[in-house]
Amino acid sequence: MKYSRLIAGTMTWGIWGKKLQKNQIVDLMQHCIEHQITTFDHADIYGDYSTESDFGHAFAESGISRDSIQLISKCGIQYVGEARSNTVKHYDYSKDYIIWSAEESLKLLKTDYLDLFLLHRPSPLMQPDEIAEAVSDLKKRGLIKDFGVSNFTPSQVELISKSVAVSVNQIEFSLTQHTAMHNGSLDYITTKNITPMAWSPLGTVFREDTEQTRRIHKQLGELLDIYNATEDQLLLAWILKHPSHIHPVIGTTTKQRITDAAKALQIELKLEDWFKILVACQGHKVP
Repeated sequence: MKYSRLIAGTMTWGIWGKKLQKNQIVDLMQHCIEHQITTFDHADIYGDYSTESDFGHAFAESGISRDSIQLISKCGIQYVGEARSNTVKHYDYSKDYIIWSAEESLKLLKTDYLDLFLLHRPSPLMQPDEIAEAVSDLKKRGLIKDFGVSNFTPSQVELISKSVAVSVNQIEFSLTQHTAMHNGSLDYITTKNITPMAWSPLGTVFREDTEQTRRIHKQLGELLDIYNATEDQLLLAWILKHPSHIHPVIGTTTKQRITDAAKALQIELKLEDWFKILVACQGHKVP
């Protein structure tokens, strides 16, 4: 695999979350690597365009070999914040902006190349040929190894793919947001040999107290002893069982939760248990 099966999402590492200091970022990176989580997921907008810089300064002093990790970043969202003078949130996928954004991410992350560069969200004004020209330029200069998209529907991926190969689609996917299993997204990804990555893989299970999440907790509780697992491990194992080989992007900065997440890779849910968890989420038997 080009990327670790579990991916460390960095969105909350900076000012949008835990406000980690340099030594804390280094420590967290090393902890991830020790647990075979070697891929780190970024986006230019994280922390109002500041988190890549925080990570880069830490990485530069970490002593961690660049060859031992994989770095992902995303571009395209023009965010309304203090860092830029945008008056409205919008998307920019012009050739010059894509190239500039990739170069800027490289500079901030203190690296010579990105293992994967993604378009963050689809724009109604994106032009596939112009995007392809930018990607070709970045690849020829060795600045990116692979190109992909994030939050794209199958038709949007198809639109881009007519001009440039798409290797990854990073989508929202979890037990409580599993529409990608039913709307053709994961089917399309599988037939096109595209690697799926899933952000927010724990969904709303621990964030909301609803009839749905109470059903889920009850069902997971009945399986904890059987699998000697935690609820979050079972939720990740549920995703990992899908045949499209999804790579969950975990956003936690808590070491124990990272350790627990890594153990989910060793859990093989039985077929009926997988469906019991799905039924608990849906509140009815499958059709």
